[in-house]
Amino acid sequence: MDDCIFCKIIKGEIPSYKIYEDEKTYAFLDISCDSYGHTLVIPKKHCTNVLDCEKEYLEAVINTVRLISKHYVDDCGFEGVNVLNASGEAAQQSVFHLHFHIIPRKRDDGLDTWALKDKFELDLGKIVSELAIR
Repeated sequence: MDDCIFCKIIKGEIPSYKIYEDEKTYAFLDISCDSYGHTLVIPKKHCTNVLDCEKEYLEAVINTVRLISKHYVDDCGFEGVNVLNASGEAAQQSVFHLHFHIIPRKRDDGLDTWALKDKFELDLGKIVSELAIR
């Protein structure tokens, strides 16, 4: 897409800090600088999110997420990673090109990536009857 910032990064029209690249994926540092090593992994073929991404590209993205995550833990001294994705405006997706965030983590790094809320009173039996794939 001509107006997609991530497509422009893939084409080299906008500079990025590349972490990894292969035939189907591209990974680069997030310029938000909100945490050390915050990395975005995207498919080289434009799709909006996980809901419209072709299977082969989604698999490639997940494989790259795993490769980089293992590298950060096995080779770079991190103790874990958060892997985050927002698919759709209601899920707070802000760039409408599929991307996964990898946030490398160390114990006591001061980051809080889980918004904790009070527990809801939910009927899990009812919910599963409405949401289960049959």
